[in-house]
Amino acid sequence: MESLTGGSGVHVFLVLWKASRALQDYAAKSISELEMCGSDFAVLEALLHKGPLPVNEIGKKILLTSGSITVAIDRLETKGLVERRASGTDRRARIVHLTKDGRKLITHAFADHAADLERLASASLTKVERETLIRLLKKIGYEAAGASEQSESTT
Repeated sequence: MESLTGGSGVHVFLVLWKASRALQDYAAKSISELEMCGSDFAVLEALLHKGPLPVNEIGKKILLTSGSITVAIDRLETKGLVERRASGTDRRARIVHLTKDGRKLITHAFADHAADLERLASASLTKVERETLIRLLKKIGYEAAGASEQSESTT
């Protein structure tokens, strides 16, 4: 039982996992009034902040498989929020763009979502605590990613 308390590796993982689940639930509730799923919101948000992108790049940015990202883009295209256009440099590639309606929807929705997340963060952490948390999460994240890459290269 000691491994589940006192800052052990297992304890760190459990606390991060539970906090991540709670934050995901909070974020999902923040966008629930939009009548769209988190994947659709993530696609629109990526296009808002990164500009037009190829389908596969969107999937990489929001961590969706190629099948899932295609279904999400199809849904958004049916709603008139995005459109696929041919690439100017590669005839095989399709670039996804926000439509005027899509840009209007995600601009307002993201502002509301960002305000919800800001309220949560500022209610629970000071600015210095947030900066420390970000630094520590990046530190453990980079370590985990490096260890994963190293174990994949040895197998």
